[in-house]
Amino acid sequence: MAQAEVQAELDKHFKHNFRVNVLDGASFWFGASFFATRTIGVLFLSYLTDNTFAFGLLAMIASTGWSLPQLFTANWVQRLPVKKVVPVVHGFYWERLPVLLLPLAALAALRSTGLAIFLFLLFIAWHVIGAGIVGVGWQDMIAKIFPVAWRGRYFGIANFLGNGTGILGATAAAWMLETMQFPYNFMLVFGIGGVFIFISWIFLSMTREPAQEPKNPPQDSKTYWRSIPGIIKADRNFRRFLISSVLSVIGFMAVGFLTVYAIRTWDISDATVSLFTTSMLAGNTLSNPLFGWLGDKFGHKKVLVINGLLTVAAIVVALVAPVPVWFYLVFALLGANQAGFLTSGITIVFEFCDEEVRPTYIGITNTVMGIFGAIAPLVASLIIEQFNFQALFWVSIIFSMISVLFLMVFVREPRGAASAA
Repeated sequence: MAQAEVQAELDKHFKHNFRVNVLDGASFWFGASFFATRTIGVLFLSYLTDNTFAFGLLAMIASTGWSLPQLFTANWVQRLPVKKVVPVVHGFYWERLPVLLLPLAALAALRSTGLAIFLFLLFIAWHVIGAGIVGVGWQDMIAKIFPVAWRGRYFGIANFLGNGTGILGATAAAWMLETMQFPYNFMLVFGIGGVFIFISWIFLSMTREPAQEPKNPPQDSKTYWRSIPGIIKADRNFRRFLISSVLSVIGFMAVGFLTVYAIRTWDISDATVSLFTTSMLAGNTLSNPLFGWLGDKFGHKKVLVINGLLTVAAIVVALVAPVPVWFYLVFALLGANQAGFLTSGITIVFEFCDEEVRPTYIGITNTVMGIFGAIAPLVASLIIEQFNFQALFWVSIIFSMISVLFLMVFVREPRGAASAA
């Protein structure tokens, strides 16, 4: 199909695609509120172990599983005429199925703590890494079906609805966790999350995407991998963006331990931990439309600068908090941070390049971040063991501030020729 015909088809189905993908995002984030790894997931593990390494492993999976695999699938995605096949067909088994199995981890806690820990980390890793395997295809599909001026708004509206309803979900989860006996409470909460993750997949499968044969000839794996260093070397602005992204990942390493810190410092209740998710969703919900509009109107670099400052603010509040109620603000700030990443951290990459090499740029960005994100939580757990939580918080604050300054000074807003297409 010629480019003009493809564009005509995309224009024809724009409203339909916007609706079903917004519903996909809304259902996904609502379902995810029932097994949020940084709050409910940490709480589940805290019933089973006090081993810091287990929490560090969960933080590593949550931080890097989505990012790390993406460059390994980029060449495959780049050759596909229809990108939808990746998140819909492959995504069901790689990303959605393990969430449906997650209640089995809670059931296993009746017989064996070790088995419950193993199954929980296995299903979470399967889900998050599976999302990374199909992530390039999904991102390339979104970039293909929505023009530049609508991408931020798409993410903003989808996440606004998902997290807005997710506040109700997290509140319901708090009630279930507080009033029901362990592990039956987690079986129910995880089960509800799986149902809505499946519903979101149904909406995603309704996307209408015309086939478009790639212009560039396919590359074998050896030639493709040899081309990666050249891309990074040739594009100085993109290279600087990668550096700022790596610094931000290192600065983010304390985030996976904030719930553990609150539990150990104040021995807070299950309901309070679950309500941290509510606070995070509230911050996310309120920020999404603003960041979506800001990114579409003025460029996504500005949102990422704000995002880095939100990381600093959240950790500073956690560091000085005299009582656990302050952590509602901590998680609200982290929710806003998550909104900034989803609206601008993803979409800014689309604007560094043209559509033919877009999967490669997406893959490079996320895999580089994933490599450092895999190491950072393990280093964070060592800092806690050798020193304390406060030392970790200060390291994160310093790296987050360096990341913000580097982004502001050395990275140019990429919107231009690539984004005008």
